Amino acid sequence: MIPFNKPHLVGTENLYIGEALASRKLSGDGSFTKRAQALIEAQLGSGKSLLTTSCTDALEAAALLCDLKPGDEVIVPSYTFVSTANAFALRGATIRFADSGADNPNIDPASVASLVNERTRAIVPVHYAGVACDMDALQAIADGVGATIVEDAAQAISSFYKGKPLGTLGTFSAFSFHETKNIVCGEGGSLHVNDPARALDAEIVREKGTNRSAFFRGEVDKYNWVGLGSSYLPSELVAAFLTAQLEAVDAIQARRIAVWDRYAERLAHLTQRNDISLPVIPDYATNNAHMFYLVCDALETRTRLIEHLKASGVMAVFHYQALHASPYFAANNATQPLAQATRYTDCLVRLPLYADMDMDDADRVADAVCAFFG
Repeated sequence: MIPFNKPHLVGTENLYIGEALASRKLSGDGSFTKRAQALIEAQLGSGKSLLTTSCTDALEAAALLCDLKPGDEVIVPSYTFVSTANAFALRGATIRFADSGADNPNIDPASVASLVNERTRAIVPVHYAGVACDMDALQAIADGVGATIVEDAAQAISSFYKGKPLGTLGTFSAFSFHETKNIVCGEGGSLHVNDPARALDAEIVREKGTNRSAFFRGEVDKYNWVGLGSSYLPSELVAAFLTAQLEAVDAIQARRIAVWDRYAERLAHLTQRNDISLPVIPDYATNNAHMFYLVCDALETRTRLIEHLKASGVMAVFHYQALHASPYFAANNATQPLAQATRYTDCLVRLPLYADMDMDDADRVADAVCAFFG
């Protein structure tokens, strides 16, 4: 069976974890935390990076930094992981769900524009499959009402919008290093702060609402509870593992892109059919090979395709269930039908893709897909 995902190891993870153990500094904000953060900052080229225990925690920290009040509204895509919405719902915000685009699962600016009003405090684009949303359009909408852009860049490491790294376009952004992502440390994430005036606030939120980081830098003589926050800081063991991965990001990306390109080459002829579509990369976006997906014409077709692939020794999976129709939300809220989010919920299927995948396995997957569609 070709698995859907297999975390890639670069070979220096154990060495760095051993160094962290030998240092006897195991809690966060040690040398490996600083090294990992510096590597992320160097890749993004601007802003301040703060490691977190997950992308979910990074989003929750960003929600705290938005200083939401009762009645404030936050617009998120319906077709996303629950953390995108949950982080802001936890702060008491009213969640407004936007639809996806017809040509890719990213948030549709036209749908956002139909939802925005004077109560809109934040807009949260999710760069699905590492492919950029239309950030100029979304920023123009946000500027019109003074809303904050928070990028959910969970899948978006090493990807760009008009030459600018994803994660640097909003006031805050959140990255994931979960084992299913391009760069991994088991569980982990990063909060990226693009407004220098908010960097200290972000440190306080990540340090349980205290100015502990400033204390360790010698900027205050003792640290106190100065605001709201939580324990979002990962251990040095996690940071050591992540450092090894970040140092090898270019090599990892090259391997993933080679697999993605093989799929695109082998399956290109399927775009001539009416019952399936392949990923669309807009001119303003780049492809970081986080995911290769197909969109079938109906739920029944997708179900049969997944069963066919499994019988052929290939583990393919569907993805998100649209949040606007979720049991938690739909039971207590009314929403307009979101046709594209529902379509991706029913029809999108993800093919195996990981850095250790060889071309023979990629061809096996492609052959099985082609056999299904004849």
